Amino acid sequence: MKFSSSQLFLITFLLFTGSVISVRATEIEEILVKETGIEETIPLDLSKYGNRVEIITSQEIEEHGFNDIAQTVQMLVPGLYIAPKNGPFDYFNGSLQGSRSQDILWLVDGVRISNRLYNTTMPLDTIPAHMVERIEVLKGGQGIFYGTQSVSGVVNIVTKSFRSETDGAISAGAHSNEGYNVNGQLRGSIGNHEYVFYASRDEADGFQAFSDSDTEASATDRKRGYVVNNVGLKYAYNFSDASHVMLHYQYTDNKVDFARPTDVAEAFNERSEDLFSIKWDHQFSENISLFVKGYYHNWSSDWTERHNDLTNPGSIINISDKEFWGYEDYGVNTMGKFNLHKGMEYVLGYDHQSFSGRDDVLLIADQSEQVGAVYFQARTTSAWFENTSLAFGVRHNEQSDAGGTTVWNFSGKHEFNDSVFMRGNIGTAFRLPDAWQLFGNDPCCTQGNPALEGEESVNVNVALGGQLDNIANGLSWELIGFHRAVDNLIGSANRIRINSTNKVEMIGGELIASLAINPEWQTNLDFVYTDAEANGSDQQIVDIPRTTVKWNLNYQPQQYPLGLSLSLIHVGDVFSDVGGFFAKGENAEHGDYTVVDLSGYYQLGQDGKHRLGFRAENLLDENYNTSIRTATRDNGTAYLYGNRGVPMSFHLNYTYRF
Repeated sequence: MKFSSSQLFLITFLLFTGSVISVRATEIEEILVKETGIEETIPLDLSKYGNRVEIITSQEIEEHGFNDIAQTVQMLVPGLYIAPKNGPFDYFNGSLQGSRSQDILWLVDGVRISNRLYNTTMPLDTIPAHMVERIEVLKGGQGIFYGTQSVSGVVNIVTKSFRSETDGAISAGAHSNEGYNVNGQLRGSIGNHEYVFYASRDEADGFQAFSDSDTEASATDRKRGYVVNNVGLKYAYNFSDASHVMLHYQYTDNKVDFARPTDVAEAFNERSEDLFSIKWDHQFSENISLFVKGYYHNWSSDWTERHNDLTNPGSIINISDKEFWGYEDYGVNTMGKFNLHKGMEYVLGYDHQSFSGRDDVLLIADQSEQVGAVYFQARTTSAWFENTSLAFGVRHNEQSDAGGTTVWNFSGKHEFNDSVFMRGNIGTAFRLPDAWQLFGNDPCCTQGNPALEGEESVNVNVALGGQLDNIANGLSWELIGFHRAVDNLIGSANRIRINSTNKVEMIGGELIASLAINPEWQTNLDFVYTDAEANGSDQQIVDIPRTTVKWNLNYQPQQYPLGLSLSLIHVGDVFSDVGGFFAKGENAEHGDYTVVDLSGYYQLGQDGKHRLGFRAENLLDENYNTSIRTATRDNGTAYLYGNRGVPMSFHLNYTYRF
């Protein structure tokens, strides 16, 4: 990996300045212990039994001035690499512990939003950050509770939570990419009834998605704009302290551009999305509790694409006109927790998922799938081992089109003393091929293969961490090692989807640290190294960076109602698949860049009801690409172009709380 002189200085400063060797101070127990439902406490339980869990709160999101989820996790979540294609509310590539995007499962309030049409397509471009209570990131294989696609981890976006007292907020902002946002929320309770209502609108003309050198004269749609509207409602009725029912409905309507560097006059998706869930939680006794949840997720999109006619200037060629692509996903989840005898706790659950979808653009005909699963986990309690927690789980899945799959996991955590602990887990995971990989029939692109087998992997995570209270106001640290060996990895050869005959391995390590320098200053550092190669190859797997560095420095003076945050992310070598553009079949490198953000806020009035916020994104105006693709110039020659990251941008925001 090569660094510029400025990058070398910056990273050297971060690694060797004592005040910067750090870790997150937020304790997961402080946030999640307030949750009472079984499903909501899964991250807390997994943390106790050997899994690393990261939490990003709504307060952190607001203080940093983020508008969409991808930007939030890109800068704030340790170990999670995110590269938005062209700025906010766009698709992205992601990696967690050496994974690909399709190895990470995304949820909203526990409902799967990673669809089975593509797996790699996450509708996060339709979720604003204003509606989020917290973001939970579970690292490592999580197949026992979450099933397919949770190979390297799970990201659960939790929407605004209930409050017993009525409160609310309205907010408005603008930014230099010709955009603005407005949003509001209201929540409270009346007797046994609790409610949350939220709504938002985000709109922008965007920035030029490609550099001038990559953009041809025929491309007249050069900015990647968007309009995203969201409205959501949560309602709960408390039958008693031990029993309640909750409903959640969220509707999204949007129009998002897909700018191209050649030919394109306009290309956009018009979408609508419905997300509905109903859940009942009941605690029968101190030793037995249960939840049952039903959910429905619908995602419909109309694709329009028009090109400028190179042979007839001024004329438009209609490539696609509101061609449909979308899916429906619904199912039932249930889980019970049982403390039947001293020293042990048991979890038993059942999942059923029904999926259907089609894509008229990529020529995927109507497809449907049924997946049913049972799972079981046994856990020790402090009555058996005071300082050691152990858990073993197994899950069996039956797929309508792929037979059965069984995975298992063993995890544990041991506290040597109040300052040092060790945790780890080992288990198997699986990922079913998606409909695009099985049945995609677009003549321009790689063809699907109905004979594909699911990917299977063995995952190992080990970590050593601790807390040093005698350094400044407290130093937390954790050193993590991970290894994943994958069989039947789905790739391509001669434009046909295939299962790789070579085992693919991802091995690496992560350092997470957080230092409270004093009551006013705190800093966090995350460093990840990943070696991800197929046996017999010296090429890094595409979209998995070899190194990432994230650093945050936060300042909140005690005597003034303000806060400042400096955030940095450095991405080392990362490659894109350019479809054999190079004669030797090499991939194109687009990594080795550093992005710096500066954000802050000031609260007005003695009650702090008024807040002014700002964010300078990409403060140093780094010119970087998030991926590399191929295109054809106006003269007919093939070339490579980059999807441009967000240039230097400025955001202002005002919030009123009541």
